[in-house]
Amino acid sequence: MTDISAERQSERRSLLGSVIALGWRRSAVMLLLGFSAGLPILLVFSTLSAWLRLEGVSRTEIGFFAWAGMAYTFKFLWSPLVDRLPLPVLDRLLGRRRSWILLAQIIVIGAILLASTATPSTGLFVIALATVMIAFGSATQDIALDAWRIDVAEDEYQALLVAIYQWGYRFGMIAAGAGALVMADFGGFSFAYTVLAALMLIGVAGVFLAPEPKRPDALGGGTEAIEGAVKGNPLGEAAAWLYSAVVAPFVDFIVRYRWIALLILTLIGAYRLNDFVLGFMAYPFYVDMGYTLSEIGAVSKVYGVFAMLAGAMLAGIAATRWGVYPVLMVGAIISAVSALAFTWLALLQPTGEITLVNGIEMTPWPQEKNPSILYLTLAITAENVAGGWAGTALIAYMSSLTNRAFSATQYALFSSFYALPGKLFGGFSGIMVDGLGYANFFTTTALIGAPAVLLVWIVMRWRAAREVAAHKPQIS
Repeated sequence: MTDISAERQSERRSLLGSVIALGWRRSAVMLLLGFSAGLPILLVFSTLSAWLRLEGVSRTEIGFFAWAGMAYTFKFLWSPLVDRLPLPVLDRLLGRRRSWILLAQIIVIGAILLASTATPSTGLFVIALATVMIAFGSATQDIALDAWRIDVAEDEYQALLVAIYQWGYRFGMIAAGAGALVMADFGGFSFAYTVLAALMLIGVAGVFLAPEPKRPDALGGGTEAIEGAVKGNPLGEAAAWLYSAVVAPFVDFIVRYRWIALLILTLIGAYRLNDFVLGFMAYPFYVDMGYTLSEIGAVSKVYGVFAMLAGAMLAGIAATRWGVYPVLMVGAIISAVSALAFTWLALLQPTGEITLVNGIEMTPWPQEKNPSILYLTLAITAENVAGGWAGTALIAYMSSLTNRAFSATQYALFSSFYALPGKLFGGFSGIMVDGLGYANFFTTTALIGAPAVLLVWIVMRWRAAREVAAHKPQIS
């Protein structure tokens, strides 16, 4: 073992050693930037919806606002610009990654302030325009921030950075969720939005504290050869730029992973599929079980957030000690198994209805033995710790797949690909519950997680075989 390898093994022995190796500066910056990434999203979704409904906006009109959130799904469409386009002045002062993060934050701050000047009753169009700007700026910030995270740290520390990021992200969501509603109750939504715009300056401070990662000298994907061939031809240079920005990231991924690339994309799409499907029906399930909104909010929205963050941090620590792939496998397994906690909870339902489990009638518990808050807490603990672990593992894995020359474009593609199948199949979750009942539905979601376990195992075997081949001595 070399001295460098021994030093790395020593660093992997503790969380403190991992943070020291990563650097306090990068860790603190990741927390600040995570906060600014988590704050805007609820201003596109739930907090915005609450404001509009309180002002008497119809449910139909509120539903139209959900389309603004499509920016997060299709952000890969403009991610090549974030990778390849230098911003005037800002690029020279801050570098490629930080300049784009700052521009996105300026857009978000300006849009939040614009929304604060209007009221839904008289300025619904202004609020709609501001919401679209918030979503676009927030999605762009995500692209640039993810690229910065990937570029600024080695693969072995990505999971730890992701865990730190999630802590900041969740606190940003709390500020824009519960915090915004409390502020609005005190001083109105205009006041709340103004304060949230000011809180975005936390992320701006993170930009100026952040180190700018070094840009790779070679882009790959055939870019250098094409640019050299068309040098001096304006039309050819424009086509070459378009190739390097849009086509080369995909060519690079296929060339590096060849036939396994399709399997990797399938793994990314399948890894959190069961969580998406289960998640759509979780809150209707809590309500049907007879829990009050206060109980659901306290256990799921408060305690559950910290359970998820604990899972994320555990995964980050584990990845620095054992690597991303073992953590990815554990995440796939516990994500599937944790769904069975909801199956167990469903079998304790106090609704008075007969539950069918594999064709067998299950008698519900008597009313005096209704499922308690303890049971709900246990189920949410299992689900959220597993979800936090699996989410961190997947983000770290996707980060490790990117070429740093194209990190913004490739990661944006991966993240969009991971979310799309879950959103599509999640739309059928209500039909599944109606046809199967809650207990069988949750058991089915556990089974949906099984292909992800198999795919991780196949990819791990492929990676191990490739490493063996790479270290096999050549016979001359």
